[in-house]
Amino acid sequence: MARILVIEDDLRIAELLRIFLAREGHEVITAPDGREGLRLFSQEQPDLVILDLMLPGTHGRDVCRAIRTRHATPIIMLTALDDERDVIEGLDLGADDYVTKPFKPRELLARVRAALRRSAGLPSLVRELAVGNLRIRLDERTVTIGDQPVPLRPREFDLLATLAARPGVVFTRERLLAQVWGWEDEPETRTVDVHVNRLRHKLAGASVAIEGVRGLGYRLVEQ
Repeated sequence: MARILVIEDDLRIAELLRIFLAREGHEVITAPDGREGLRLFSQEQPDLVILDLMLPGTHGRDVCRAIRTRHATPIIMLTALDDERDVIEGLDLGADDYVTKPFKPRELLARVRAALRRSAGLPSLVRELAVGNLRIRLDERTVTIGDQPVPLRPREFDLLATLAARPGVVFTRERLLAQVWGWEDEPETRTVDVHVNRLRHKLAGASVAIEGVRGLGYRLVEQ
């Protein structure tokens, strides 16, 4: 069971989410606007946030930014906007996933389960991972190469942290899809390869490398 905060100004949708999430065994807290959502977030410390982008008063983007500056809590953005730029903006702000309205409740529940699995996949007692000159702060969700910060998107961070938690160990694409993305029985996809290529570019100055193992997957090695 998880504690989930739903920040949604449409009371009908908020109630629908409360019912479906409660049936899954989750404790659900609702807020009708961004200001109340931030207050409840600070008070209740939820395990996951479902956040409507178009909120009255404090915009959903500002709520996401305020949460992400201090917390790694998974955020699923829920909005009627489906323009690619809005998706990218939400992910760049730190959202972990993005669902457009109208949505299928079962699909959203699957996204919730996946986000909770991902957040539970990182070591809970370890606060920092170090490989070569690479430092990963799990609580702050920050990465540095020496003294230089490396800006990463949420999925890039989770992928790097997963590999860095067990340097030298080969992770298959299927394992990474399940552990980082929460996908199971997913059809063939190049999602892992695309994210690895982005990470390789961003880690160009590090004394580590993401090495491909032919026919198997990827591992993080110190150079």
